[in-house]
Amino acid sequence: MTVSVETNSGKFLYDQVSSHITKLIENGTLNSGDRAPSLRGLSRQLKVSITTVSQAYSELVDQGVLQAKPQSGYYINGAVNTAQLPRKTSTCCQPRKVRFSNLFEEVFAQANDPRIAPLGAAVPSMELMPVKALMTATKRVINQFPEACLNYSFSPGKRRLREVIARRYSRQGLNIDPDEIIITTGATEAISLSLQAVAQRGDIIAVESPAYFSLLRLIERMGMLAVELDTDPETGICLDALENAIDTMKIKAVIVVPNFSNPIGALMPDDAKKAMVNLLESNNIPLIEDDVYGSLHFDEERPRVAKFYEQKGKVLTCSSFSKTLAPGYRVGWVISSEHYRNDILEWKQSTSSATTSLTQLALAEFLSSGEYDRHLIKLRNAYRTQVDKMRFMIAQNFPKGTRISNPRGGFVLWVELPRGTDCIDVFNRALEKGVSLTPGILFSATRRYRNFIRISCGHPWNAEIEQAIIDLASVVTDD
Repeated sequence: MTVSVETNSGKFLYDQVSSHITKLIENGTLNSGDRAPSLRGLSRQLKVSITTVSQAYSELVDQGVLQAKPQSGYYINGAVNTAQLPRKTSTCCQPRKVRFSNLFEEVFAQANDPRIAPLGAAVPSMELMPVKALMTATKRVINQFPEACLNYSFSPGKRRLREVIARRYSRQGLNIDPDEIIITTGATEAISLSLQAVAQRGDIIAVESPAYFSLLRLIERMGMLAVELDTDPETGICLDALENAIDTMKIKAVIVVPNFSNPIGALMPDDAKKAMVNLLESNNIPLIEDDVYGSLHFDEERPRVAKFYEQKGKVLTCSSFSKTLAPGYRVGWVISSEHYRNDILEWKQSTSSATTSLTQLALAEFLSSGEYDRHLIKLRNAYRTQVDKMRFMIAQNFPKGTRISNPRGGFVLWVELPRGTDCIDVFNRALEKGVSLTPGILFSATRRYRNFIRISCGHPWNAEIEQAIIDLASVVTDD
């Protein structure tokens, strides 16, 4: 089979070379201890310069994937691929009330403490964001539209921003009318509004297991019940478990993260997304999909949203720019059909009335400039490097029996610690060493995952992050 790199793909050549080596490791062609292809040989094979291959190998050495041996060449690091994936979840499939303690607030409080190594909350580093370019766009709209920036922007939000978002979905082959898009204060409000539009107190909501804790918190505050469904660490929610839940109880709605779920990083294959949508539509059950990580893919192609496969308008797609561009601008959206649009608008108007005008106009200006796509390429490369490096360091330093997710997008890792380890104890002792993390029990309505933790890879790798992993490893080992 002929292998080559694409000069017009928008991705750096050395990144494509790195991806080629990584795929050879993942599919078993190269194993731990094997000698990597020579610089000259790979240069000829991929039709790139030796300098490009050398740069790629240097990156892989930094990530811990390769080891350089003087006068010998490069070798696959012995720790690569030794860590297994977390086990597939197996749930009791019974609806439960969700109860949270102040642990939820503690995790977020640490995110703003500069003394704490930021491995807890899934917050992207501002070092990776185009701050100057976004500020320029913001100043530009203030000068051009000062009154509009200060005035109310009632729902569904600024038309210009909704048009830009609709055009971006058209690249996935999804024809979205800007009027179907409702601007919200982040993805959390988008999901909250969607949930209120399709369900009410006492209803049963099916979720993945583990599930993002803010989602569980929403279900708790709305007085609904969560039923956790079996989930595969690579392919997401198990459709047979979903079908069984539909057959045995009255499921009012389903909430999933098909693309790089939080916390396990699973990516649902397209055929599974289609089957899920067909199953739900045939049972008249709405699907709320959280696609906040969808643009942070490590592979060449952006994965499709589940809404691409709908036939009856039963999918509500929620997302935001919080993980990719401007966390503090708090701009998100929900795409809804006529089935739910009016209800969502009424809930929006009765709770927050409007969304900030300035941030909407600034983001519309920035997105229209074309800079966002160039930024995304750099951001995805950074997140992929950070995830790979973090995964390697955990595999190298944590005790035997540790299992680590291997996501193809996003920037979080789901870590299964050896049996008997208590994530709350690890959480408290890690804080004493100045390291934050998210305990696994927050990702379950039934307090499962006591020997799991979630690690954020949202900050560039540096000496502080490396030391934090070493310190965390000492806590886990001593537990």
